[in-house]
Formats: sequence, structure tokens, C-alpha cells
Amino acid sequence: MRLFLVLLNRSKFEKLELAIKSLMMIVITALFTGCGMVNQSGDNQFDYINPLVEQRADPWIHKDTDGSYYFIATSPKFDRIMLRSAKTINGLSSATEKEIWRKHESGEMSEHIWAPELHKLDGKWYVYFAASSVENKWHIRVYALSNASANPMEGEWVEEGQIKTGWENFALDATVFEHKGKRYMIWAQANKEWEYNSALWLAEMTSPTSIDTSKIIAITKPTEFWETSKYKVNEGAAVLIRNGKIFVTYSANATDDNYAMGLLWADVDADLMDVNAWNKSKEPVFYTDAGLKRFGPGHNSFTVAEDGKTDLLIYHARYYRELVGNPLTDPNRHTRVRVITWDENGFPNFNQSLDD
Repeated sequence: MRLFLVLLNRSKFEKLELAIKSLMMIVITALFTGCGMVNQSGDNQFDYINPLVEQRADPWIHKDTDGSYYFIATSPKFDRIMLRSAKTINGLSSATEKEIWRKHESGEMSEHIWAPELHKLDGKWYVYFAASSVENKWHIRVYALSNASANPMEGEWVEEGQIKTGWENFALDATVFEHKGKRYMIWAQANKEWEYNSALWLAEMTSPTSIDTSKIIAITKPTEFWETSKYKVNEGAAVLIRNGKIFVTYSANATDDNYAMGLLWADVDADLMDVNAWNKSKEPVFYTDAGLKRFGPGHNSFTVAEDGKTDLLIYHARYYRELVGNPLTDPNRHTRVRVITWDENGFPNFNQSLDD
């Protein structure tokens, strides 16, 4: 039933194609799982269910030290934060969701609950997310929750309030990473002059819920045509440290079929707070492919497959170009999974021309 509801807005041929593909995926996964033959190394397109979770944008998967996977993402009504857990990536698809927090009726954190990320810092769980108020729905800021329980599906989630970024305007999509004993936050925010919708900013953290506002740098601003043709946006950063480099993916432009992923990188020995340490690809590294029915891929995260070594890209995309309503009211940004490979220079290859 769920499959056919999703198919209602598709053309006759799209419906038939997706139904066949989905049925094949179910049969193959069931057969291989039953025989103990599912290849978890991530080396073929049948390893992971796609879409992994329907109507979940801005997906984030955290793999804990015991091998458990936790999934968190934007809910389609922008009104709550949901969490699910499983021992495998595919298990997240059918795992029971738990509501860990719901928006306020008014005031701070009462509107536009966007892009939650789950992080484990100093033995404690944190969720970073964006929110605004019903009184001023575009007054979006970065907020945090915390939970001292060993299992984030249990215990009490406590509101930590707004993370102050140094100036007050449109801010969202905070992510956190650690490198050489220091902890950093990257987030998306307009500059003080409002020259664009958002750039990506970097600062060292002074605690899990605060940053050093005395030194903040922009590591990318929307300047290329593919970043600015509809909206001037850089947002949704995700960090992957491999091969002597710190890679940062990000998403750009409007959240329709113009949405695309860019790539930044810095050397692991560089001073990350030196803006000159950061390099930027002139072209997008992952973008719409109408032939593969992959529209507006972006706002990704990274995780590692069950084999402990294969890198995975977790992202959202739609199956179609023409939206139902607008990019915010159309709920069909589905979470997807794909394997990352690496080129001879140690750079990630997102395999643009391949289907999931």
C-alpha cells in the first residue's frame, strides 16, 4: 500500500518502472538475507535499500562504537525530531521511530524544525538543529539538545538553547567534527551585510554548545553559477577525513532540481582557521540526473558500512522535477544511500553517472 501511495503522482511508465525496481529490490534483499549472502562491503547496487527512508530530508546517520546505526532527519511537517536505530543500514528502513522532541507552541523553537544532526561528544549525545518561531518563521537560528544516556533512544533530551554564532541573522545546518585535539563547528549563515542567503562558516568550539566567536572564517561563499542561479546558498556541510585531507561536502542553490553538492578540502596539517587553507571545486560533484530520475540530490552525511571500511554517502533526492507545491511543501525528498569510491589522487568519487 505504501508503495502505491508514493506512485500516485508519477506517470504511467514511471509507476511501472519503480514498481518493478522496488519489487526486484525486495526479492533480491530477501533472498540474499535468507541465505546469509548479503554483501555488506558496499561493492554493488543491491547492498542497500533505496530509498532507505521515504519523506526524510537532510539525513544524518551516526554509527556508534558498538556498531549500532542511528538515523535522524528532517520530518516533512517540520514540527518534531525523530530518531531510529538498527544494527544495519537496511534495518533503519523499517526501524520504529521515536519522537525525542517536539516544537514549542510559540516563541523560540516553534517553527521550521530543520536538519537535525546527532553527535556523541565527551560521552554525551547532542542534537544540533535549526528552528525559528511562529511569530517570525524566517528568524532561523541554530539550537541544541543533549542527552546523557548511553543510548540516545533512551533517557531525557534536554534543551540547551541557541548556539550563538557571533551575529544574529539567518543561520542553520550546524555540523561538528574533531581534528588533532580540537573541535570545530561548520554552519550556514548569511553574512552581516546579507549579500547572499548563506555561506559556510567555521569556528573552533569552546564547549559542545558554544563556539569561539572571536575568530570565524567563511570557507565557502556562493559564487558559481550552479550555486546562485536561483538562490545564493551554501549549506548542509558534512565532513570526511581521509587520505591526508579534510573533505567538506556542501549543498547549494534552491532545494528543487537545482540543488547540487560541492566539495571543499584542506590538508590535514594545515591551519584550518586560515581561510587560504581551503580549496573549492569549481564544479558540482553530485547533481541532478533526469535520466536516472535523481533530482536535487544533496544535504548529505557520511557513514561507514557494516564492514567498517566502506564509506557511504547518505543524501536526499526526489524522483521527479515538477514539484507538488514548492520545495518546502513537497515532502518527497527521500533518504538514499550510495557507496563512495576514491580516485588515484585520494579524492572522493560520488559516481554521478551511476544509479544507487
